[in-house]
Amino acid sequence: MALRIYAVAIEMVRGLRPLVEQIVRRDSNLADQLRRAAASVPLNLHEGAYSQGGNVRARFHNALGSAAEVRACLDVAEALGYVEQVDPMLRDTLDHIVAALHRLAHR
Repeated sequence: MALRIYAVAIEMVRGLRPLVEQIVRRDSNLADQLRRAAASVPLNLHEGAYSQGGNVRARFHNALGSAAEVRACLDVAEALGYVEQVDPMLRDTLDHIVAALHRLAHR
């Protein structure tokens, strides 16, 4: 089952790349955590789309948790002054992904 939100998640990862590159200059651990959480969203989303039984919801829950972690990493990076204000469109995209994952995980 192909999900349209998967393409949105890939675009989110693409949009995060410049921020990860900016953050890594100041805090390699936070950049790595952001990179891993961001990659986890589409990976778990796609895996959930092709899983069966209880694994489906578990994968969507994992993707949802990773999306929340991306949001937190961005908040921390802003708070520490590693990046200026994160582009509101990127935050909107992340909110859209979180909402879609919430619906998928709780259906």
